[in-house]
Amino acid sequence: MPKGIFKVPAPVNEPVKNYASGSPERKELQAMLKQLRSKQLDIPMYIGGKEVRSGNKVRLAPPHDHKHTLGYFHKSDKKHVVQAINAALAAKKKWAEMAWEHRASIFLKAAELIAGPYRAKLNAATMLGQSKNAYQAEIDSACEITDFLRFNVHFMTEIYAEQPVSGPGVWNRLEWRPLEGFIYALTPFNFTAIAGNLPTSCAMMGNVVVWKPSNTQVYSANVLMEIFQKAGVPHGVINLIYPSGPDAADVIFNHRDFAGIHFTGSTEVFQNIWQTIGNNIHKYKSYPRIVGETGGKDFILAHPSADAKVVATAISRGAFEYQGQKCSAASRVYVPSNIWKEVKEFLLADLKSMKMGPTEDFRNFVNAVIDEKSFDKLASYIARAKKDKGVSIIAGGNYNKSKGYFIEPTIIQAKDPKYVTMCEELFGPVLTLHVYDEKKWKEILKTVDSTSVYALTGAIISEDRYSIEEATKALSNAAGNFYINDKCTGAVVGQQPFGGARGSGTNDKAGAKINLLRWVSPRTIKETFVPPVDYRYPFLQAD
Repeated sequence: MPKGIFKVPAPVNEPVKNYASGSPERKELQAMLKQLRSKQLDIPMYIGGKEVRSGNKVRLAPPHDHKHTLGYFHKSDKKHVVQAINAALAAKKKWAEMAWEHRASIFLKAAELIAGPYRAKLNAATMLGQSKNAYQAEIDSACEITDFLRFNVHFMTEIYAEQPVSGPGVWNRLEWRPLEGFIYALTPFNFTAIAGNLPTSCAMMGNVVVWKPSNTQVYSANVLMEIFQKAGVPHGVINLIYPSGPDAADVIFNHRDFAGIHFTGSTEVFQNIWQTIGNNIHKYKSYPRIVGETGGKDFILAHPSADAKVVATAISRGAFEYQGQKCSAASRVYVPSNIWKEVKEFLLADLKSMKMGPTEDFRNFVNAVIDEKSFDKLASYIARAKKDKGVSIIAGGNYNKSKGYFIEPTIIQAKDPKYVTMCEELFGPVLTLHVYDEKKWKEILKTVDSTSVYALTGAIISEDRYSIEEATKALSNAAGNFYINDKCTGAVVGQQPFGGARGSGTNDKAGAKINLLRWVSPRTIKETFVPPVDYRYPFLQAD
């Protein structure tokens, strides 16, 4: 059959649409929101290409309007986990043997479907199911997932092209095999793009996947699965199920063919998973790959030379976009005393102008937090701060869950830089700020580096290049994504590969070649054209 050294289309970041009043994309999205709200879905599992329904239904509702029913999904039990694994393993041989360019074509088609005919539907599902405003949905469920698919296909071809040198009379080559077994993709609620990337980045390298999304992201995960099927992902390659975490873990981590986990979620869950895998290591056919991006306690550090307006804007956007429910969201800030008064004025003005409410009203900058559990956790921290001496709430502090899970953007000012909300991950629109003595720059660098177990994102804002260099060096291990004169969120695929170390994960950089390398197992092949026929080497000759 014909062969060629194929080149995939050069990846380009998907342009972000602005959804301005009267724009075609705004009208299309508003119509889709009305359409999706008008019906209730019955969402099945997808196992081996078949729709599977357990009859054990779980209700789905918008976090900002929890009395409205979007539909129901069918809860999985251990039996369905086993079925998903079996379906994946049954599909493995044919999928692994498919020529790479055909796998590439499937995921490039998925990217085009998302960027084109499915853009409004996937964005609307994210807005309704995860309470993201139109712009936050656009950069996530339209642009970032499209970028992941396009750039990962490009990185895949780069990996396959990496080959060793060959000596005289020898041809050396590397065969990039998928892992032996199945991959477990465990995905979070906060980014539809992450939910789509974790299973597809493994699958495009020839692996088969059992995918469990967060219950609070099932609504948009169902749309992703529709797209994957439309793009031509074969039956059994990606299997979508909704078991409890313990039920999934009990089956998957005891299975001989478990080959790896691609995870985004909490540090505690990831550490428990790692421990379980370690305890079961003797059960597996091979050593499983463990890739995880977990929590963050992300910082913004302002130098005494910083522009107060730049600092305030970085805080307003970095802390309160998508209600602070980004792994990268700013949740602790250090402002020098000499600019604090000015920063505070700008910051309070920003917060006063922010509107909060449902995503369907495009004027709202702030929407609801994801569920009641998150709401109650955040409310308890705010209530505690109201009572604690040494801290004061300088903005927000109110919350209400009668209609939706709404928490006002809240700023806690703490005298103690090690106050509980400066250290613990809250995952919501609650920011803690510490004003430090402008003369104690070196001391605050040590404080920033030592305060948190996490090391995901961080930012330095300064107009003094010496201090920028000093902070970059002093905080080299404090953040896997480090920003200079910008907020600590907004990593773009192909531009800022994302991931952190310490308690924030394995730093295998989503949106980079390093991540895809985790899902292959290379085999070295050496071919000798004229092999020797005598075991004797020249050194054995007599003098």
